[in-house]
Amino acid sequence: MIKKIHYILPCLILLSGSLRGQIGGFNTYQFLGFTNSARMAALGGSSLAVNDHDLSLTQANPSLIDAEMANNMSLSYVNAPGGINYGFVAYSHTFQKAGSFSGALQYINYGKFTGMDASENPTGDFTASEYALNIGWGRRLTPLFSIGANGKLIYSQLEQYRSFGIAIDVAGSYTSKDQSFTASLIAHNFGIEISPYVSGQRTPLPFELQIALSEKLKHIPLRFTQTFTNLNRWDLTYFDPDDPDNQPDPITGEVKEKTGAGQFADNFLRHIVLGAELTIAKVVQVRAGYNFQRHKELKLYGSSSISSGLSMGAGLRIKMFHLDYALSFDIPGKTRNYLTLSVNFREFTKKQ
Repeated sequence: MIKKIHYILPCLILLSGSLRGQIGGFNTYQFLGFTNSARMAALGGSSLAVNDHDLSLTQANPSLIDAEMANNMSLSYVNAPGGINYGFVAYSHTFQKAGSFSGALQYINYGKFTGMDASENPTGDFTASEYALNIGWGRRLTPLFSIGANGKLIYSQLEQYRSFGIAIDVAGSYTSKDQSFTASLIAHNFGIEISPYVSGQRTPLPFELQIALSEKLKHIPLRFTQTFTNLNRWDLTYFDPDDPDNQPDPITGEVKEKTGAGQFADNFLRHIVLGAELTIAKVVQVRAGYNFQRHKELKLYGSSSISSGLSMGAGLRIKMFHLDYALSFDIPGKTRNYLTLSVNFREFTKKQ
């Protein structure tokens, strides 16, 4: 019965909230939605419902936090175009009565900039960076259901402007008895900008509602992942005057418009992120993912390349060490590199 969710969930997107356009530029603290985990990036760059005790996934899905992650540490680093880098360091501990907790420091460094006044006179170099201190909690309610939450203290410094805010993520997950199927409902970044950059001008946070699914095949070591993103808004399209499809006909002056079915298909696919993960000899994992929304936002006009939105990566599991790498393609010639190292100190203690 639960697995019928694969067929029901696409319909839920049609009932999602407000009809808004392009999602960029409306919110502050956009870095909270950036993908930090290399494993998550390789599988499309959105939240995952994979219940296999991977601490790096809990920053996006706190309902995955469990006792098996106790005394685990995860460090992640992302090298992005333009000299931008970001990542996190996380640690997990379990208390017998209170549940399992994780603590993480998430950051993004935008690099150094040269300041100019209105007359283009140099005013000195400045930096820009943002941080979030995350405290996560997870608890298994039954053998099949678990819940979790992340609380975030956020600090942002952009040149002379500073801002402070708070946010929470809440999530719930269902995992089948044989551990092959997991479904998660996740609400990201419900919060407020307490101290805005400019007094009296608060900006909303990048709230997002997602549903994530994963299923591992019984006779093949292959897992498929699927995430339905931005369920709180249906229209993710926007008008781009530079798009050749939006240029008027040189003879008639008319702009060719998409059919109703074409508009529906375009918007529907923007809500879906797909991924696949193949495990080899229980040690190596090979991954690939595709994010249609990212492809539409980053594609270059006049180019037939579909690499934008594509991601891939690999993982290596050796005893107490887990090393993951991912590569995501933004635009031709520009990529992001993700590296995540996880260490299970509990295994080290057992050996001692």
